[in-house]
This record gives sequence, C-alpha cells and structure tokens, in this order.
Amino acid sequence: MPSLPLDDENLPLFTVGQVSQMLEIQQAFLRRLDQLGVVSPDRSAGNQRRYTRREITVVRYVVDLVDEGMTLAAVRRVLELEALVRDLRAELDALRAAVAERDARLAELSAEPPGRRGSALSPRADECESATHGRAPNSQPRAGHPGESGAPGRGR
Repeated sequence: MPSLPLDDENLPLFTVGQVSQMLEIQQAFLRRLDQLGVVSPDRSAGNQRRYTRREITVVRYVVDLVDEGMTLAAVRRVLELEALVRDLRAELDALRAAVAERDARLAELSAEPPGRRGSALSPRADECESATHGRAPNSQPRAGHPGESGAPGRGR
C-alpha cells in the first residue's frame, strides 16, 4: 500500500499559522526560532515557511526548554550539543563494530594451523620470506660476525 504524504515526517506541510495553533504559541516565536537557526523550515513557492512533523517536534521541545527558563541561545546550544552527542555515538558504534570485526578475524587467524597463518595475514609473506632467505626484508649481513655470510668471524 503506498504511503500517504502525512506519513513522511520530513515533508514540509504545515504553515506558521497551523503550527502556532497546534502548539499554542505565537507566530512571532516561530519566526524568531527561524531567525536564530534553531529550526529552519523550508519555504513554499510563495516564500511561506513550511514545517515538517520533525520540526514541529523540535519546536515543542524548544517550548518546553524555554518554559523551564532557558534562553533561546542556550536552547540552540543544547540542540547543537545533542546533535554532537548523536554523531559521536554513531561514530562510537561504528568503531565498536570495526573492533569486533577485527577481533573476530584475529580469532579466526589464531585458530588456523601455524603453516597457514603467514599467508592468511599477508599474501606476500611467503614471497618476502623466500626473497630474503629468512632474514628481515631490509637487513644486510654484516661481514666478520659469526653465523653470517662474509669473512669468517673471530671470537673476542
């Protein structure tokens, strides 16, 4: 069944007069919220403000905060901080998911037999080992030291 326009909470349907009547507030208060950037409703073709259901919910919350004694500047700061907290929580959730994925992968790798671990960690690990003959990739043998190629070593 197709959704109705009223089902979309982000659709700008409501005029300043309708919102002020719904929330029992002055139209001037709504215009002031727009001027301060607390709520920024879309504009119609005739340049009239149109509020979404989501914006009406924010305005209702702002009215409650103002009724508790907060200034509009303080309300705007509260809304900014709440948005920041939401963003940080989303980032934290994403990081936790990435860590869990990494931990699962590490558990898989540690459960593999030792002969397969190197190739699972890095597809080029076998190439590096064979190219360096077991040495670290950029290490050079030093002549004169026991156990390394070059001149025979002398004990001190």
